[in-house]
Amino acid sequence: MQITRGKRARAQKVVIYGPEGIGKSSFAAQFPEPLFIDTEGSTDNMDVARMDKPSSYTMLKNQIAFIKANPTVCRTLVVDTIDWAEALIIDDVCAQHGKKGIEDFGWGNGYTYTKEEMGRFLNLLGELVDLGINVVLTAHAQMRKFEQPDEMGAYDRWELKLGKKTSSQTAPLVKEWADMVLFANYKTTVMTADNGKKKATGGARVLYTEHHPAWDAKNRHGLPPELPLDFGSIAHIFAQPQVSQPDRLPEQPTQAPQQPTEMPVPKPEPQPQTQPQEELGKAPDALTSPAPERQPYQEPHLALPTALRDLMIQNQVTELEIQKAVAQKGYYPVDTPVIMYDPEFINGVLVSAWAQVFELIKENRILPF
Repeated sequence: MQITRGKRARAQKVVIYGPEGIGKSSFAAQFPEPLFIDTEGSTDNMDVARMDKPSSYTMLKNQIAFIKANPTVCRTLVVDTIDWAEALIIDDVCAQHGKKGIEDFGWGNGYTYTKEEMGRFLNLLGELVDLGINVVLTAHAQMRKFEQPDEMGAYDRWELKLGKKTSSQTAPLVKEWADMVLFANYKTTVMTADNGKKKATGGARVLYTEHHPAWDAKNRHGLPPELPLDFGSIAHIFAQPQVSQPDRLPEQPTQAPQQPTEMPVPKPEPQPQTQPQEELGKAPDALTSPAPERQPYQEPHLALPTALRDLMIQNQVTELEIQKAVAQKGYYPVDTPVIMYDPEFINGVLVSAWAQVFELIKENRILPF
């Protein structure tokens, strides 16, 4: 067993939420070497590195798997926004169970499934943090009436704008997962004029870092309760190394090692060719003929559902490969076009279980030697 003491430098898990237009994406773009997964297309007018907009939860997980396999592509992953990512999770849960909406499950089972899948999604992001990649989740904010059990009356407070019915399940998970929950808002001061009328002044953009009755926030770095909405106010947290490196072994001497004193075993001399020269040029056709070249990849038909089409393009899968795999499992005849498949089958089987579908497609591919 190993016991360590003191602080450990590691990547950070950050949640930034606030009303629309406050500048959440611009603030996240100032983190070290950010890479955006833009789930809602809000960074089109920003000069940032981004991946394709995910059209399904499967595509979103594939993008995270790519970053995990290539951890040098960025130092910060920004999921912009987590509430739109939650919508992809809900669609995937409904498709897997053949439901048209989250309310169709009954007994609140749909909310439980969504909560469990959100937990798995956060675990995937946590694996990136273990590799030294900061993860930033942006989210919209919503105002909700809140009433404490031991107090009289209710008051308004800002919360994460996750699903209207699922927020009570998924919002606590996101807040518990994060190292910092930062609430961005406009600071407004209400003044009373001489005539008794109230007037609002101010409007500076600020960042709240501690819990307040009117909003959710937290941090584990001793930040002031209120900061300007500028990355410079928290830049010192990310200036230190992201992952503590283990002690290096002492370097080996560079000089060549001494030769052993034993008599070296003599190497066998190459044997002369016994075949006639003219027979050496006669190789089997399989070795002399060039390997067959793949035909240029053609993108699938535009009429296909976007979620399936994006996965096909991402993995260079053709419609014929889809038809062959589907026919092998006995769902549709091999000559049935993909566009004629039932939409529920496409979403519930092809998209939701894409990992298994793609594995079957790879087995069917004939690769040249």
